[in-house]
Amino acid sequence: MSDKPTALDLPMVDPLPAATQKYFDVCQDKLGMIPNVLQAYAFDIEKLNAFTGLYNDVMLADSGLSKLEREMIAVVVSSINKCFYCLTAHGAAVRQMSGDPILGEQMVMNWRVANLNARQTAMLSFAEKMTKASHEITEDDRKVLRDVGFSDRDIWDIAAVAGFFNMTNRVASATDMQPNKEYHAQNR
Repeated sequence: MSDKPTALDLPMVDPLPAATQKYFDVCQDKLGMIPNVLQAYAFDIEKLNAFTGLYNDVMLADSGLSKLEREMIAVVVSSINKCFYCLTAHGAAVRQMSGDPILGEQMVMNWRVANLNARQTAMLSFAEKMTKASHEITEDDRKVLRDVGFSDRDIWDIAAVAGFFNMTNRVASATDMQPNKEYHAQNR
């Protein structure tokens, strides 16, 4: 495993703009590391800002979905796409947010073996279908979500999280993005 965040030779902007450096410092203080995905995007500050802006919106902004539910979607999508980076990073987030290392592993390997409620199962089934065959989604699929209590706004958020990770999984896989080593041991 290389110390470079990706297989590409795209060095970070040096020096980083003050706002970017501040963001990286917050990550270091809060997470104990700067996620490699951020370092990978830091060759182009506009691309980094676009990535972090969308990530922060779909994963952290107000939503009818909990942060754990959004992380679960990230892991299910990443599992289908076999994205090593996202499975490692977001599997660790599921372990941390749920307080359940077994759930984190189940989500990474086969989410269907996890003890999930009807809401979570419907949400993850939708994210799975969106990942495998989005062109097959019909009103019946949205009805299943509404029937377990999701609003139309929630359905948008489920789709946005799944769509974001379908994109980032492909970029991470295509560039051989490597997860920070720290993720592997977290919350076990």
